[in-house]
Amino acid sequence: MTLPEHRRRLLQVARATVRQMVAGGAPAAAEPAVPQDRPLGGLFVTLMVHGRLRGCVGTFAPPEDLVRTVQSVTRSSLADSRFEHCRLRAADLPHLVIEISLLSSSERTADPLSLVPGEHGVVIRSGSRSGCFLPKVATERGWSAEMFLSNCCTMKAGLPADAWRQPDTEVYLFTAEVFSDADRDRSEGMG
Repeated sequence: MTLPEHRRRLLQVARATVRQMVAGGAPAAAEPAVPQDRPLGGLFVTLMVHGRLRGCVGTFAPPEDLVRTVQSVTRSSLADSRFEHCRLRAADLPHLVIEISLLSSSERTADPLSLVPGEHGVVIRSGSRSGCFLPKVATERGWSAEMFLSNCCTMKAGLPADAWRQPDTEVYLFTAEVFSDADRDRSEGMG
């Protein structure tokens, strides 16, 4: 699969940020802006080593500057608190796959079961608690729409499994354009 140049550049920015943070050295040179070809509702950066998750953090704020947002979110993914015991090291870099998810705007839904697993991501909010899952989580785990919603409540928002059914709980759906450097890395090496 050949990625458009501006998507490849975002992956290069993320990888340069990882290398600088993990291996040390001079900060990456200023990158030219990457154009947004459509309005975005945020983005996530996912880091995987040998197919295992090592960081996934994002923002639901529409990015004003894609390059700076990718750099910031990549740094946050490296600091993902779920992986404090196994932070990325320089030895992991040859095996690192970076995935970027560009999000649509989140739309509140009155019918949470209208979500299509694998196509929609979900944000659930109730009071001060909230959680989200990217669309691919449902596919990877083989979850139905109901399981996806319930697991987001319990695993991400710390809410009861049926909280998504409550009238005071807000459920938002979004889509994501997902691309990674996995194909490039297999063909070009990790250098």
